[in-house]
Amino acid sequence: MTIDLYRSATSAPCATVQLVAAALDLELNLIDLNVTGGDHLKPEFLKINPQHTVPTIVDDGFSVWESRTIARYLANKYGKDSTLYPADVTLRALVDQRLDFDLGTLYTRFAQYIFPQLMGGKADEALGKKLEEAFGVLDAFLEGNTYAVGDHLTIADLSLVSTLSSIEAFGFSYKEYPILTKWYGLVKSSAPQCEELTGKMMSTIREILAARKAKQGS
Repeated sequence: MTIDLYRSATSAPCATVQLVAAALDLELNLIDLNVTGGDHLKPEFLKINPQHTVPTIVDDGFSVWESRTIARYLANKYGKDSTLYPADVTLRALVDQRLDFDLGTLYTRFAQYIFPQLMGGKADEALGKKLEEAFGVLDAFLEGNTYAVGDHLTIADLSLVSTLSSIEAFGFSYKEYPILTKWYGLVKSSAPQCEELTGKMMSTIREILAARKAKQGS
């Protein structure tokens, strides 16, 4: 059965859902919403998700949103084993911690720094430094681990790599963080369709930024 995914092509959380689906060999019916055009506020979408956010999935009539919740749901329901979302209580706690760090720290600091600039504001150096600090924290988390948690790919890796790919598309580099850089390359090369899916998102973001810059310069 195909699962509907309501998404935006520039959204890191939407890319996360696609990566999880790829890792589980699930088919998604992609439904692109023009958020800037207000597609997410249309009555038909509000019936599915009153919070009107993307990503949102509909699986056999069941709708759920928030990318990390979707990731857990898909792994729990469709995972052939517990590798992507470990059954072991300790390992699962670490995966959840990494997911919470991505949501509450890494992605949040990225949004706080970048989004005001997209609305015409100036870069806040203090917020930029806070984002850089998050890279250092993640670098420390990864020390001694092959993946985000232990030696196996989990949904934590897929969420984090989506966020970091989006951040990279805005011009950031991770060269100062060798452990993070090594992990980032590993996930890109080993997670199913990761290079393709994150690459498409990054290209779309860069195209939009280039068009915005050209318009501002004209």
